[in-house]
Amino acid sequence: MVPSTSPVHPVDPALQESIARISNQFAIEGEFIEGEEIESGHINSTYRATFETSSGARHRYILQRINEKVFKDPVAVMRNVECVTRHINWKVLRVKKDLGGQTLSLYPGRGGRSWVVGPNGGIWRCYNSIEGCVTYDIIENTRQAFQAARAFGSFQDLVSDLPASEIEETIPDFHHTRKRFERLMRVADADPHGRAGSVGAELEFVRQREKDVGVIIDLLATHSIPTRITHNDTKINNVMIDADTDEAVCVIDLDTVMPGASLYDFGDLVRTATSPAAEDERDLSKVVMQMPMFEALVDGYLDAADDFLNDAEIEHLAFSGKLITFETGMRFLTDFLEGDGYFKIHREGHNLDRCRTQFKLVAEIERQQETMEKFVRKVRRGKR
Repeated sequence: MVPSTSPVHPVDPALQESIARISNQFAIEGEFIEGEEIESGHINSTYRATFETSSGARHRYILQRINEKVFKDPVAVMRNVECVTRHINWKVLRVKKDLGGQTLSLYPGRGGRSWVVGPNGGIWRCYNSIEGCVTYDIIENTRQAFQAARAFGSFQDLVSDLPASEIEETIPDFHHTRKRFERLMRVADADPHGRAGSVGAELEFVRQREKDVGVIIDLLATHSIPTRITHNDTKINNVMIDADTDEAVCVIDLDTVMPGASLYDFGDLVRTATSPAAEDERDLSKVVMQMPMFEALVDGYLDAADDFLNDAEIEHLAFSGKLITFETGMRFLTDFLEGDGYFKIHREGHNLDRCRTQFKLVAEIERQQETMEKFVRKVRRGKR
């Protein structure tokens, strides 16, 4: 799912025909008019199709092919997405009594399933295109930070009564930070592409923080925090925001919905929302942790999630930002050493640039972590 403002470019006639063939496999009213490719995201291939009804009304739909290199079992991904969207839409309808609310919805294939096999293979799905909304790759103000955090907190709240056992783990050990650390060390030792010599400083940065990698894993293992259904990719650009009001409308990109820790979701919000720099910024002087943004995230998240979070989850909110930023940096560094096979790259050394940006933000969070923790406690006291 992507906003109407995402970069697009016209497709050639052959691809236009392919989009028509795929979209016509879904239960969409009207006739196919045109299609376009959307250049958005690191993982999936995404297109937009426009249909016209018999009355002349035009509606747009989002088509995506799930990346089978990343998601080894794309049908399991679709089962998760279907389960979560059905549950959320049911609760929204039950609470708001509104069939027309802007929520993420799957259009069934003409065979009745929530996905279809494309003309050239692959698993495809179709979503509604939410109009009048935008997404942001970089947070622009504290209001947007508040809205994004509240949206993800609301998402967790909406699925908090859905048993985690009903959701499959489609990427094993996705946030198992200790295993991410161990894999990076193995790849660095093997050095399959002769790149380890250029990242000595980054590897040393990782080794110095080995003590952090098991903190959330151990909290889960001891049941100090519960296993919840979590989004696992809470980048700011996965929230649709109303272009006129700046209010969050819908959480999107549910491919990584899996059982996990609420802290993983909040931590990724801190990673993506508190720095004004792009994820792949080369000028590291631009990478800073902005306290006003962090405070807005805490306010928004706890506004929606305070009722179901336990004390240990809230006590580790600030730490979670550091850990997930650190983990993401390790993932980028691992992919760089392995030859850039997971994340899409657009230039030589792109994943290394991303890694260095994450590690700089880790250092910035460490510098202010005590202040961040004090603010969380202050907000929590105010809600008691």
